[in-house]
Amino acid sequence: MIAKTPRPPYYAVIFSSVRTDIDDKEYAELAEKMEALVKQQDGFLGVESARNELGLTISYWRDLESIRNWKIHADHVFAQRLGKERWYKSYKTRIALVDRDYGFEK
Repeated sequence: MIAKTPRPPYYAVIFSSVRTDIDDKEYAELAEKMEALVKQQDGFLGVESARNELGLTISYWRDLESIRNWKIHADHVFAQRLGKERWYKSYKTRIALVDRDYGFEK
């Protein structure tokens, strides 16, 4: 689904990742938990995700403070640690200001 975001400006956090060969039930469960938890965070606007060889998750946020608060959320810190230890060969996080958006929908 394409996230329903408000009129700009807002922020996008782009998480690009390459997974290890470890594909266990724990990863899927933790990913579900993080998705439910992030939706409860103040300043969260939406999320989009896709995965092939390269995974992309883009979350949208009202402001930089909301992004910082999510980054240091205890459950998210735990998930980040497990990701580094087990599930990701590499990743990169980028934070961008969205100053314009447009789209099409039938």
